[in-house]
Amino acid sequence: MTVENLPPVAEMMRAAGLEPKKQFGQNFLFDLNLTGRIARSVPDIKNTDVMEIGPGPAGLTRALLMAGARRVVAIEKDTATKPILDEIVAASGGRLTVVYGDALRVDTAHLGLGEYAICANLPYNVGTELFTRWLIAAASGAPIKSMTLMFQREVAQRITARTGDAQYGRLAVLTSLVADARILFDVPNTAFVPRPRVQSAVVSVIPNADKIRAVGDIKKLEQITANLFGQRRKMIRGIIPNVDWARYDLTGTERAEELSPEKFLQLARDLI
Repeated sequence: MTVENLPPVAEMMRAAGLEPKKQFGQNFLFDLNLTGRIARSVPDIKNTDVMEIGPGPAGLTRALLMAGARRVVAIEKDTATKPILDEIVAASGGRLTVVYGDALRVDTAHLGLGEYAICANLPYNVGTELFTRWLIAAASGAPIKSMTLMFQREVAQRITARTGDAQYGRLAVLTSLVADARILFDVPNTAFVPRPRVQSAVVSVIPNADKIRAVGDIKKLEQITANLFGQRRKMIRGIIPNVDWARYDLTGTERAEELSPEKFLQLARDLI
């Protein structure tokens, strides 16, 4: 049997007696049009290895395979989905590998991937932490070609925000200095089982080699954004004392959300 001929995802779930688990932040997407659209949004997918996080009953996994992904490595924490995933593996012609474990703990360097894309409907409870790790990894030399990720729409807006936007914060600074990011399309909450309270959006994030070279030591940028946004209601002179702020065309009375990504980079180079 091929992936294209497998039973519908919902039918396979019923046969396996599975239901989404709240403790894993699971909200499953069964709409084939949406999963196909997400998979086709992965740049150059037919020549790309893809890492997926939290495949669950494998709706997006199947879409990635049918879109022509060269290879898919899926990391799944919930072993209850194994009967379904085993069927997908058997039908994949050797293109799907499933690794069971916590995505926050799995060492991606040992998955046998060369250059790869990341594509995932991220669990709401760990999505931001995973994304931040991937950004820092990409800036540190990890061979991540692209990230096509579904988040709560509020998180997608935080990733793509500009200085002065209400959603502007640490995620926006780190992203804009490491990659090119944009929201591709919205996904209504009615598309999920169970239906979450919030709307979602798919974001494209492409690491930019020129930006990464300009950043240099990403750990310095990570530290200063954590320091300043961690006390975002305080003026910057109250967080980092004894600085000649005029040297940076600042007064020191600014708050973190008023500083451009470029200003954060300048401060990271000099003050950390």
